[in-house]
Amino acid sequence: MMMIPRRNSFDLWEELFNDPFFDSHESKIMRTDIKENDKDYCILIDLPGYEKEDIKIDVENGYLNVSATMNSKKEEKEHGKFVRRERYFGECSRSFYVGDELEAEDIKASFKNGTLRLEVPKKEETKEISQKKYIDIE
Repeated sequence: MMMIPRRNSFDLWEELFNDPFFDSHESKIMRTDIKENDKDYCILIDLPGYEKEDIKIDVENGYLNVSATMNSKKEEKEHGKFVRRERYFGECSRSFYVGDELEAEDIKASFKNGTLRLEVPKKEETKEISQKKYIDIE
């Protein structure tokens, strides 16, 4: 009779959670909804587990940049060994083109219950839209 040694007592769980069903490569993505109103765009970004202080928002070169950082050191202070860790720790970010006309002061931001809400006003385009011109075929 041949005995196969077990690596550790949690192999069954490791094999179960390594199944593609449980694999989540999308954990770094900021899930976002954008709603258009008459006067502005409302951007809703899910950031569960983040604190307001972990989030940075800026406007640069016509882009609204949102980044959030979660530090795993807070979790390491707890007693016990993790069997499985699926929550993402580190940095994630998104950028949205808002145009060169907008300044950081124009955008309103609030954070409640793990959802970041950004209100981005619509700016009237200063470019004059030309009439459609047809090209003659010779």
